[in-house]
Amino acid sequence: MGVPITPVRVGDVVRLKKPHPCGSNEWEVTRTGMDIALRCLGCDRSVRLLRYDFDRRFRGFVRRPNQEVEGS
Repeated sequence: MGVPITPVRVGDVVRLKKPHPCGSNEWEVTRTGMDIALRCLGCDRSVRLLRYDFDRRFRGFVRRPNQEVEGS
């Protein structure tokens, strides 16, 4: 059994397992596909993660455009 694929869209703000060195752990999704491009909301740094690594580190949605986040 593998890691489940998380359905994310461009514009989603997500929380990952460990915080960025700047102290923020909120990221905006800027590109999806085989890899996921993220922008740190604390320091504006951009990174790319392989889809598998993103799915392993994903901890939840902070907000999604045009949609309520359940359980927050």
